[in-house]
Amino acid sequence: MEETYFDSLEKKINYDFKNKVLLINALTHKTYAFEAENPLEFNERLEFLGDSILGFIIAEQLYKENKYFSEGELTRRRSIQINNRFLAKKANEIGLGRFLLFGKGEKKQNGDRNPTNLANALEALIGAIYLDSDLDKVREFIFDNIFY
Repeated sequence: MEETYFDSLEKKINYDFKNKVLLINALTHKTYAFEAENPLEFNERLEFLGDSILGFIIAEQLYKENKYFSEGELTRRRSIQINNRFLAKKANEIGLGRFLLFGKGEKKQNGDRNPTNLANALEALIGAIYLDSDLDKVREFIFDNIFY
């Protein structure tokens, strides 16, 4: 993979990674990592981090914008905004699927169109951006690319 492979993705999301390894890890499905000759980190740990960050940022925004909503209503609205179906749709809009790295079997099964894979990769991308920068940059990414 040459450096230009990810250039169009970085341009699309308006974020240039300082540490390209984080970007590659965010886009690496475990099937690709398991088939690699050398051990390779894949996106599940970044997905875990990104999911938490996304939940926090959306909860914070809902809290600020909805002064009179109950906890239950805030929770309901947050769950609507961070469910896998919604995130997969947003990942599709970014064109994330074409950058994902899959093993042979997952590639044959059109893993780049699988909603779970897309949502997970988007969450991993959030985690990677956070580690590469800070909470303000990831907040900007989320509101520019997911909740605009």
